Amino acid sequence: PGTGTVEPGGLSTWQALEIIRGCAGLNIIGGDLVEVSPPYDPTGNTALIGANLLYEMLCVLPGVPQNPSRFSGLEF
Repeated sequence: PGTGTVEPGGLSTWQALEIIRGCAGLNIIGGDLVEVSPPYDPTGNTALIGANLLYEMLCVLPGVPQNPSRFSGLEF
């Protein structure tokens, strides 16, 4: 795995995808992918999986109803 903090027995890619897809419709406002390290990922597999997980997160978030009043007074 292309990370400096390997978790033996951690989630598989398929389990992570199932969790992300299961979040569809929930009031989630953000997500995070932590530590994909190119020096530990010579084949690029971990980076590709990380990109796919982020893509899935972005696909799930648009289904959340937006509350524009939550952002009132903020400048972008």
